[in-house]
Amino acid sequence: MSTPPPPHPRLVEIDPANIDAALGIRVHPDQEFAVSPVVKSLAEAYVHPGTAWPRLILDGERAVGFLMAFLDIDWFGDGRERRSGLWRLNIAAGEQGRGYGRFAVESVAAEIRRRGGTELYVTWHRGEHGPEDFYLRLGFRPTGELSEGETVGVLELA
Repeated sequence: MSTPPPPHPRLVEIDPANIDAALGIRVHPDQEFAVSPVVKSLAEAYVHPGTAWPRLILDGERAVGFLMAFLDIDWFGDGRERRSGLWRLNIAAGEQGRGYGRFAVESVAAEIRRRGGTELYVTWHRGEHGPEDFYLRLGFRPTGELSEGETVGVLELA
């Protein structure tokens, strides 16, 4: 008898059936400085319903992470440039290093492409235990900008 293939990660909308699983996602304690907890992200999604795109990352039925994209925002607040990108990425401490972060970035890239976008933006904290190396390995390049003290990076999707 053969073993079934392992489950594949997938994104699902946050709903009453999975909100507790989403709220239970915790990054490593030494990474907490670099990303807000899921509860704050969901509160922000509530007050930015036209912009925020929150999703739970499941592997099979196991919650392994959370992401939230921002879609088509007025980046500078003056109408001169609209951007889309990854707003939050929380991979559960015990699930890191298994490709879920890459899956999350690829999923956001696919959604931005589906909406006609050609660039994916992200911001990150520099320093030990920060996500800079992860984003650079995926092909993001720093733009030279800072946003609220964080490095702004962009990934070309063309």
